Amino acid sequence: MKLLYYIKHALLNVTPSRCFNFHKDRLDGEFRELSNYVLGRVNYYVNLNNEFTLPVESVAIKNYKRKGYTSYYFDLKEFLHYFPKDFKFEYYFGDETHIEPVPTLFKARPIEGDNKNSVLFKLDKRRHFRFVDDKLSFTEKKDMAVFRGAVTQPHRIKFMQALFGNPLVDAGQSNESQDHPEWKKPFMSVEEQLQYKFLVCLEGNDVASNLKWAMSSNSVVVTPKMKFETWFMEGTLEAGKHYIEVKDDFSDFEEKINYYIEHPEEAEKIINNAHEYIKPFMNEKLEQLVCIKTLERYFQLSGQYEKSK
Repeated sequence: MKLLYYIKHALLNVTPSRCFNFHKDRLDGEFRELSNYVLGRVNYYVNLNNEFTLPVESVAIKNYKRKGYTSYYFDLKEFLHYFPKDFKFEYYFGDETHIEPVPTLFKARPIEGDNKNSVLFKLDKRRHFRFVDDKLSFTEKKDMAVFRGAVTQPHRIKFMQALFGNPLVDAGQSNESQDHPEWKKPFMSVEEQLQYKFLVCLEGNDVASNLKWAMSSNSVVVTPKMKFETWFMEGTLEAGKHYIEVKDDFSDFEEKINYYIEHPEEAEKIINNAHEYIKPFMNEKLEQLVCIKTLERYFQLSGQYEKSK
């Protein structure tokens, strides 16, 4: 799969610009009826009302080079091919959520507060945008929640302190712990996790990397209120509709899990809503168009289209 990934991007580098223009026009035509939906997504990612000026030292597309963060680099490069090589932009790679002084392309940003200078783009997508074909129905799964992941941040430590050993959750961390060696548990595959009715999705340095595949499953996502968002627009997800929200101290975790075990019909409504939400993100062509339009808006607001004309 990695070889195919690199071959794809190598071919993109030698593809004539007219092919990208043709593909964009074809996508525009194919999704013309969804133009308002696409516009809504673009407005969400580029949360700016006014034009802005980029610093002189901003990188031009023709000078964009790979410096670590390979997946980030290629995810952005794939769509920079659609624009003039002298167009400039600002970007920041990695699990960072700070706000830059000028509009900058980020993978994630805070949901609350003034986040307009963080322009969301679909980055590190091979890790974050995975989906599953869950063969088990909700009723066939274990009456438990499950969590596996690295436990280094304070909120994840708080989760383990509150719920490790609780009979309603199989909680285990993937990294070593000197303070709590008992928290370390063996690796659990996605397929094994899908045997549980509830999937705990905890934010790490930014968003929970398992959230997308968890919402595509026939299990229910359980998480405290989300603080960060990505291309997946986590800020638009609704507690009780798309996922089960628990308190930051997890004091109501048992109550919420028991309620939905006893009311499976309500859990299945959440699952169905999650599936509806995730559908557009599984449409590869539609995702391509939204990516192109997002960069197009960024370049328009930075005044570069007028200059190029």
